[in-house]
Amino acid sequence: MSEPKSIQIDVNIMGLSYKLACKEGEDRALREAASYLNEKMCAIRDASKVKGTDRIAVMAALGMAADLLSTKAHDGPLSGLSIGEVKQKIQNMNDTIDQVLTPQENLF
Repeated sequence: MSEPKSIQIDVNIMGLSYKLACKEGEDRALREAASYLNEKMCAIRDASKVKGTDRIAVMAALGMAADLLSTKAHDGPLSGLSIGEVKQKIQNMNDTIDQVLTPQENLF
């Protein structure tokens, strides 16, 4: 099985064009991420006195990081886990189920 080939896409962030590389099939997610970043950066630019694209980018990144960190569960068995950690736990459960069910399939 061959790996997906790399493609290039054009995105626009705060009026500047960027050519970005990604794997084939990942372009939609990358475009959505660029659009989200553009919205955040434009909102900061329009609502504050922050000048300079680099400073606006840092402010947007900090805001997005804070949003991501706030998505941790507050109670229950998954409290304190990030989304990535929850996904890893789900993958581990799926792997365990596959290991247990594979010998059972041979019985039928």
